[in-house]
Amino acid sequence: MDVIITPTKLNGRVTVPPSKSMAHRAIVCASLAQGKSLISNVAMSDDIKATVGCMRLLGAEIEQKDGLLEIVGIKGKSSTDITFDCNESGSTLRFILPIALALNDGVNSFVGKGKLGERPMKIYSDICKEQGIEYIDKSLQNQLHKLDIKVKGKLNGGKFVVDGGVSSQFVTGLLFALPLLEGDSEIIINGELQSRGYIDLTLSALKTFGIDIVNDAYKMFCIKGGQKYQAQNYFIEGDYSQSAFYETANYIGNEVVQNGLDAESLQGDKVIIDFIGRLKNATNDEALTFDGGNCPDIIPVFALACCMRRGRTRIINISRLRIKECDRLFATAQELSKMGADIRAEEDSLIIEGVTKLRGASVDSHNDHRMAMTLAIASTVADGEVKISDAQSVSKSYPDFFEVFESLGGKLKYINRRTQ
Repeated sequence: MDVIITPTKLNGRVTVPPSKSMAHRAIVCASLAQGKSLISNVAMSDDIKATVGCMRLLGAEIEQKDGLLEIVGIKGKSSTDITFDCNESGSTLRFILPIALALNDGVNSFVGKGKLGERPMKIYSDICKEQGIEYIDKSLQNQLHKLDIKVKGKLNGGKFVVDGGVSSQFVTGLLFALPLLEGDSEIIINGELQSRGYIDLTLSALKTFGIDIVNDAYKMFCIKGGQKYQAQNYFIEGDYSQSAFYETANYIGNEVVQNGLDAESLQGDKVIIDFIGRLKNATNDEALTFDGGNCPDIIPVFALACCMRRGRTRIINISRLRIKECDRLFATAQELSKMGADIRAEEDSLIIEGVTKLRGASVDSHNDHRMAMTLAIASTVADGEVKISDAQSVSKSYPDFFEVFESLGGKLKYINRRTQ
């Protein structure tokens, strides 16, 4: 599906979607708990559907009713061959794999689509090799590089050394699985741990569901084995990574009031408020530098905000954008440049010189949800129509984004839209 947007200002009130990051974590914890949990305010995006499907395969009973998920936790270990469809969700893949090794003695196969088969998995392959667990990855051997991983064996407790610069998702996956094992474990972080905010979310969810983890300054995590997850009722808070689109929209001249955000949230993407605040308070032509290492998901839309201020802006420490649903570092520079932005990508940074307006153009979402939404917000300051290809990619995290966009006054036309 493509969309053609006629530029207009957005105005109105919006309830920010619930946090996808917290929904993943709550669903996993509830599925590992004994008894029944109720998870409310869940948006059933493609990624969340993938996690729900995988936890069901491990034995969790998950039923959607009246806007919430009713989850009866996994009753015990299994010994069967299971194929987990992770769709395009890196979180699902990296969270579930170690859990599957902890709970299922059969062959655990992981499939998916898009760029998921190209995303780094070396941390898990190294762990499996060290523990004598069979690990076969044929993802890069097929023509489309579709995810194709098989693992078989038993995950044992012990010492796990993890590169902190790749993705915090590996640490989260281990934090979920290791409390289930008989022996105690330690996760030792090699180098600087990126995206600490996501680890804070994981630790918060684990604590809520009765799991005790000792965090030694994000350098080491100590996990007692033999712990039991406890069923809970859990409300998913609003998502600051989605709020970033509206924060940026307001900065560039729209008027959107947001509801549903927790001012005390631990989400790392909450930093968008501080980032936009710095833009507002900067003097004309002041050179600014932002470190995006702990908030990669908000960088494409924040780059848009930077394009619309006077002066030079550098966003650094963002090389990990290259291994998302697309190469977001390249895509952000390429697509905003098509609209007249003065922006270039370097190895791990974006260099931006401000402009006063953008122009209409045909742009490519690269089948990436955050790119599609960024370009939609950019259209509000364009001087002509903006056509966005593969706009259906928003379903990965914010399925009704364009309906909300229209409710705020956005004017768009759908091309080749599939009806449900």
